[in-house]
Amino acid sequence: MNKIGILGAGTWGIALARMLCLVGNDVQVWSALPDEIIELQTLHKHKNLYNVVIPDSINFTADITKAVKDKDMIIFAVPSIYVRSTAKMVAPLYKGEIIVDVAKGIESDSLMTMSEVIKSEIPKANVVALSGPTHAEEVALDLPTTIVSACEDMALAEYVQSIFSTPSMRVYTNTDIKGVEICGALKNIIALASGIASGMGFGDNTRAALITRGLSEIERLGLKMGCLPDTFSGLAGIGDLIVTSTSNHSRNNKCGYLIGQGYSPSDAVKQVGMVVEGINAIPAAIQLSEKNDVELPLIFAVDDIINHAVEPLEAVKRLMGRNYKSELRKYVIDINYESAVLKNTSIRVKGDQSMKRVITYGTFDLLHYGHINLLRRAKALGDYLIVVISSDEFNWNEKHKKCYFTYEQRKALVEAIRYVDLVIPEESWNQKRTDMHEYHIDTFVMGDDWKGKFDFLKEEGVDVVYLPRTPEISSSKMKKDLYDANAVDGESKTNHDDINTDPK
Repeated sequence: MNKIGILGAGTWGIALARMLCLVGNDVQVWSALPDEIIELQTLHKHKNLYNVVIPDSINFTADITKAVKDKDMIIFAVPSIYVRSTAKMVAPLYKGEIIVDVAKGIESDSLMTMSEVIKSEIPKANVVALSGPTHAEEVALDLPTTIVSACEDMALAEYVQSIFSTPSMRVYTNTDIKGVEICGALKNIIALASGIASGMGFGDNTRAALITRGLSEIERLGLKMGCLPDTFSGLAGIGDLIVTSTSNHSRNNKCGYLIGQGYSPSDAVKQVGMVVEGINAIPAAIQLSEKNDVELPLIFAVDDIINHAVEPLEAVKRLMGRNYKSELRKYVIDINYESAVLKNTSIRVKGDQSMKRVITYGTFDLLHYGHINLLRRAKALGDYLIVVISSDEFNWNEKHKKCYFTYEQRKALVEAIRYVDLVIPEESWNQKRTDMHEYHIDTFVMGDDWKGKFDFLKEEGVDVVYLPRTPEISSSKMKKDLYDANAVDGESKTNHDDINTDPK
């Protein structure tokens, strides 16, 4: 039996409390509102969970110390705007318990996800995000539901998976906690758009367009932030987006519907009677768009309606009148080239052996013979070598460094090397797993200064090889030597000038 403290007595907190209690856990629920605690203790019902009886064995308290003390797990189920203040209260009480965050949002200005907010207040916290298509009203009725347990530490994600798995709840795991949380926050804004469209009398075509293009916006931003593509096509991505954008249980969808019917945003929120997380998420979404230079037209349209008094019909006209676009993320010429290359690699070579594909990654700025040696040895491990070069945006946003040459220039240089068959861009830290499958890789190669760092790719069925680097050369050493040489030349010239012009 696990001792679990749930912080937040809203519909989601109560639905989870009931579910975890019924499978044998010792559950205690905290609320900052004493009247709410008294009502739950007295009636064992929640006003927004009709016909749902709360087990007598669940304990309720308005004392956060009791909710946290001697627990194995603490669940944050408060609205996103209260996560930081709640974490501040938990911080002096924290003794190493697993923290599970089920709130969905991004904090304005700091642009932190909820797990990041918690860790900023409780630095030693082990935080797992739990997110997916999970309306509390259905979870409280034991209807079949799926959800994602996300943490960079897979062992922690799997531990939470084991606790929350019940006959009616199936839990999947994911290491991409940022991607899961980005999906959980931004899908609420798209759900507002879907509701607005329905309130205006638009039909299924419009809703399908909003969901599809909305997911494209969320994924475009998420990939720029280093998230995994698989996350957006999974339960926390498209799954949660569908349910929130279409369900009558969705407070975001309902709020949007009322706005589409002519209610002001503030009056619509009052009618809903509960926190509308999509409205809270808008400021951070706009800031993330600007910070990462990612276009989010649907989210900006919702912002116009909610925060800038733009009429919904005018926002729709602006969206429909935008410049023509393609669904394809790459130029057609690049897609055709890569398809042709991959098709050619399916030929049979060396008797009965299929062509062996090798992949390596790097920045390849200031190309030197150490790079050439690495590429030559990498090609020797197979028949076809793919080189993945860090994009300019990835270098600047994630690696925090600026290259001398642009991506296109570095790409042209590497393509000219006879050992290289294909060059593609690297746009996130998490891209490697998907590349292994998309390009049917047999062997992953890196320099031995990365030894052990990419062993996790063996799980994708590839060989991982760390090749010795050419010891006497590196881009960093070249830059340092050039800097030192220029410094010496500058000093010598200065001294020489001083000697020649000294009046003595």
